[in-house]
Amino acid sequence: MLCFLSSIYIIYNNLSKKDAVVLEAKAWLSHHTRMKIVTWNVNSLNVRLPHVLAFLESEQPDVLALQETKTIDANFPFEAINAAGYQVIFAGQKTYNGVAILSRNEAIDPVFDVPDLDDPQRRLLAATVDGVRIINIYIPNGQAVGSDKFVYKMSWLKAFRQYLQSELAVHPKLVVLGDYNIAPADLDIHDPDRWVEKIMCSTPEREWFQSLLEFGLSDAIRQLHPDQAMHSWWDYRMNAFRRHWGIRIDHLLVSSAMQAVDGGIATSYRALERPSDHAPVWVKFEDADISQ
Repeated sequence: MLCFLSSIYIIYNNLSKKDAVVLEAKAWLSHHTRMKIVTWNVNSLNVRLPHVLAFLESEQPDVLALQETKTIDANFPFEAINAAGYQVIFAGQKTYNGVAILSRNEAIDPVFDVPDLDDPQRRLLAATVDGVRIINIYIPNGQAVGSDKFVYKMSWLKAFRQYLQSELAVHPKLVVLGDYNIAPADLDIHDPDRWVEKIMCSTPEREWFQSLLEFGLSDAIRQLHPDQAMHSWWDYRMNAFRRHWGIRIDHLLVSSAMQAVDGGIATSYRALERPSDHAPVWVKFEDADISQ
């Protein structure tokens, strides 16, 4: 690296100041990668496609992970997405669930379900984009603590955690993003007292979330905004969005090689006509020095 910097210094002395600045910028970019990665539960892609296309045009993400596309693969609107300048891979089913990864560059080595989990529900889609392993998940809601659907949720979480461990072993640059259906802390809830031990806020769910952090992953939004109350989902009922009755259940957990430099929740998309009940959650990353 010292030799590399010395070469820049020698060239710099023979260039105008303007040209030298350009050269330094290009040299820096050649050794670093910047990516904007977004997760969004769209709650029906057929209904929300105009919103997605507007988001792609306005926000220009490098990767957009969608959940609850709620469409079979034969009906997926890939042509409209391609026309917007994005490639897409998807795994869908009728009426429920469904996940997709939209990316500027090709997504390779896809995985379409949690390995060794006998489950017809399309809740996971993983692929590598620009050297970063993207794992897009739509975790079961669980309905109510103690219900059969809660048992299913916890079994799904157990199987997914095992799969994630294997992915971390081979992918140092990794982002696990999506609708977790878990609010990890009281700060993520508009009124914590109303949600004590309720679904998405129960102790077993939060302990599972914490176990992922113990793998060495970081909650990218909380890294950037450690003390700010932020929400990503608002119930359609009771005018919850206008009352700010929300919770943060959409997350990007990232490996240490992914350095978050900016991020937030695009709540304006929840205020659109016929919106999803979730807002896009976005993070910009400055990758570690790829010359190392």
